[in-house]
Amino acid sequence: MKRIAKFEKVSLEEFMKDWCDTFELDTSDADTRREIEGIYGSIELPKRATVGSAGYDFFAPLTLNMKPGETVKVPTGIRCKIDEGWVLKCYPRSGLGFKYRLQLDNTVGIIDSDYYNSDNEGHIFIKVTNDSKRPWKNLNVLRGEGFAQGIFVEYGITIDDEAAGVRNGGFGSTTKNE
Repeated sequence: MKRIAKFEKVSLEEFMKDWCDTFELDTSDADTRREIEGIYGSIELPKRATVGSAGYDFFAPLTLNMKPGETVKVPTGIRCKIDEGWVLKCYPRSGLGFKYRLQLDNTVGIIDSDYYNSDNEGHIFIKVTNDSKRPWKNLNVLRGEGFAQGIFVEYGITIDDEAAGVRNGGFGSTTKNE
């Protein structure tokens, strides 16, 4: 196996900013800050469950209680330093997709190697929807349980590729390099 990446936590400051922005919380509130510091302290880096696993499990930093049709954007607190020529592709955990039709809102999350150096420290967000067609099929993922998985994939480029842009941001940032 090639060793081509390393997971890390984003800084506490970045996590706090992103968490408060996502859940519309006040960063100046001392109780809120303490609660977020506790969440940050318990974040686990993604890991494989078995020697034969391709996917690195991402663990929920909060309990997800989702009714059918509900969506949650999850700031994972994770970033990933990836060698050039590789990409991290994110999917829902297989069992959750099978049982609840858990979906990533962008179908497949693509984490490029240059995302690591973005202004947001390459903070990986995973936006999921419980897409169950059964109104009673609530999805419950406890804090600390796996809810998504990431798989590293090598990729190639065309012979005449001349990309020279520099990323700064996440969703849609590669089309803003003009």
